[in-house]
Amino acid sequence: MDKNQDKLNLEIREEKEANHKPRIKPVIEAADSLSLGISMVVAVAMGVGIGWLLRRWTEIPWLFWLGVGIGIAAAILNVYKAYSKQYKEYEELAKEPRYAIKKQLEEDDDEDYGEKSY
Repeated sequence: MDKNQDKLNLEIREEKEANHKPRIKPVIEAADSLSLGISMVVAVAMGVGIGWLLRRWTEIPWLFWLGVGIGIAAAILNVYKAYSKQYKEYEELAKEPRYAIKKQLEEDDDEDYGEKSY
């Protein structure tokens, strides 16, 4: 009787695992996309802050604009890193057989479109 109960418990557990959908993954992906915008704002704000502090300490006015430039460069770097990450994910997805549309399109291009016979 214990074997039957264990087998039943195992089947129930496997069924729950099969029906279990990850709920937190979409939240994490959304937060990751949101964090790109936030990181851009923070990078520019930090650059402005650094530039303001350097100008205040040294009284050289162009150091403020140097800080702004550094902040903008950091924001662009964040966008580039996010793009690279998404592109790698796209490349992995394109390798899956169910998304092999690129290969199908290349095969269609091999047809001869020269003379038309009506």
